Amino acid sequence: MKQKILIVEDEFIVANDLRIMLEKAGYKVCGIAPSVVKALELIATKEPDWILLDIFLQGDKTGIDLAGQLTEMGIPFIYISANTNQGILEAAKATLPYGFLVKPFREKDLMVMLDIARYRHEQHLKYNHHAEPSLHKQIEHIIQKQEPVSERLKQISAVLHPVVPFDFLWITKSNPRTTTKDLNIVRSPDGKFSTLNNEHLLKAVNISSRDFKTWNSTAIAHNGKPIFNGYDFRKLRMESPWTQVLSDHYKLESALITEIERDGGQFQFIFFHHLSDLYTKVHAGIINQFKKSLELILNEVIYGKDIIAEVSATTLIAVEKTVVKREIPEIPKDFNGIIGNSVLLHAAFKKLELVAPDDTSVLILGESGTGKEKIAQIIHQLSPRKNKPLVTVNCAALPLTLIESELFGHEKGAFTGANEKRIGKFEQADGGSIFLDEIGELPLEAQVKLLRVLQEKEIERLGGNYTKKINVRIITATNRNLEKEVAEGRFRLDLYYRLNVFPIALPALRDRKEDIPALVAYFISKYGKKSSSNVTGISSEALHELQAYDWPGNIRELEHLIERTMLLTEGETITKIDLPNSASATGFTGENQLKIKTMEEMEREHILNILKMCKGKIFGAGGAAEILNIPSTTLNSKIKKLGIKFEFVK
Repeated sequence: MKQKILIVEDEFIVANDLRIMLEKAGYKVCGIAPSVVKALELIATKEPDWILLDIFLQGDKTGIDLAGQLTEMGIPFIYISANTNQGILEAAKATLPYGFLVKPFREKDLMVMLDIARYRHEQHLKYNHHAEPSLHKQIEHIIQKQEPVSERLKQISAVLHPVVPFDFLWITKSNPRTTTKDLNIVRSPDGKFSTLNNEHLLKAVNISSRDFKTWNSTAIAHNGKPIFNGYDFRKLRMESPWTQVLSDHYKLESALITEIERDGGQFQFIFFHHLSDLYTKVHAGIINQFKKSLELILNEVIYGKDIIAEVSATTLIAVEKTVVKREIPEIPKDFNGIIGNSVLLHAAFKKLELVAPDDTSVLILGESGTGKEKIAQIIHQLSPRKNKPLVTVNCAALPLTLIESELFGHEKGAFTGANEKRIGKFEQADGGSIFLDEIGELPLEAQVKLLRVLQEKEIERLGGNYTKKINVRIITATNRNLEKEVAEGRFRLDLYYRLNVFPIALPALRDRKEDIPALVAYFISKYGKKSSSNVTGISSEALHELQAYDWPGNIRELEHLIERTMLLTEGETITKIDLPNSASATGFTGENQLKIKTMEEMEREHILNILKMCKGKIFGAGGAAEILNIPSTTLNSKIKKLGIKFEFVK
């Protein structure tokens, strides 16, 4: 039976081209809708199997608004849109689509995306869950943490910001009007969030309490209108003196307003941004979909019982430090060699156990040092392929000129220096699994060939004239934000959706600090057996220091720190921890705050400095490639990958 597809697109020419392509491929187009209202009518009467959904449509509602209803109805959908900037992609991702097709596209692109989407949907039905955790679930998890309110609000802001960007968030009770529990969240230029109560905010903007009460005596009257850009925002400033004060101090130029009901009262969440035309119907639609999340923030965080407990948290820690002098760690149980008992880690374990026995492609997401390679090994060990090879490839370490040869092999004489036939990594893994680590580093040309291997399940050696069928399970990993890579043109959208069938997100150590005591116990036991150290325990004060640190290097950094500390400790108990950049763990803010740069940021900065020194010259004598001692082709590839543009070099 032909699958029925509904096209929701307000440009008739685009919609008609889509209809022709789909019908030619054997699909049945059951209608074309230019608006959300018309789409809902056709869904009720035609009962489509799939929906191709544009984001900006006729009327007040967007595709984002419709997407929430489609998810509730269980109808799978793919976005088709010309808008591929990071904000749109993040907003679209939050609605859990099965694909995203960028206009303009070819007929082949459409068919490939539909095939990938159908495969992902089958996996969703099979595992009875969607591939991605929803924004609401992420916020729910943060709320449940036993951490100070301010810390949880920072984490919630970090989750919310990619979907609804903001530089300042003001949460206030609008009816009946009161500002006693106003909450203000500020985003600094380095991307960090901080929370301010009214007292601290008034000091920051240098306004008296009397002026604040006078200017803020009435709530913002927006008459149900959510978006204030340009002229509308300037008018809002004139009508609301307090908005004028905030926007002057924090250089704010636009606002997005939504209201939440709680216990008979009304609260306003007002998102501000420094760009004058940032907010669109898409952002208003996203906020409407996640009102339950905002209500949860009000109930459990801002008005939660534990807000009182936060005041005495530092006192409690101080008491613990003086009472408990030493902790002899108990060796924790592990999950196939992975230590931890946090909710986030157990969620990853559950997904791992679910997918391991199958042949489904797995994408492991996580920062450097979180244990992605270990997870790949466990997936292979728990699969029916465990007696076959697991071949690991670090995509970041592959020479640009030899990527194809390394992955797919080459015939003798295929290129200069190919003196004998070479079996590639995919062929070596035949019957087993291949783990492509740092997949985000793969250049676009190699991504095209990898996509073909994934779809056709066959390879062709470089210089060969025949294809060879292979039976390989694909496991990939990255510490990059692949959605951002897609938005900036460095990663193919179709390959992203093909790899992202079953993602497993590994939490950073700072997000599961409750596991630090167990990890410390494990590493003390491990290195106690290997070395001559007498260390068998750690003081409570030292343990609290470890739990206050942010761990940019994650588990790897903790392991190396414990090993080094044990060698430097005299006696049986670790009492002092020499944390790197310990000032960053104290939580102070300001322009002088230390920022730990990633390797990519350092590389980009270094290349930029050299390019500026060479006045943009890349090739030849005195060029940047010569100074960096790398081939000009490699440098060009790095410039493209790192997003370095000519205007940065001036």
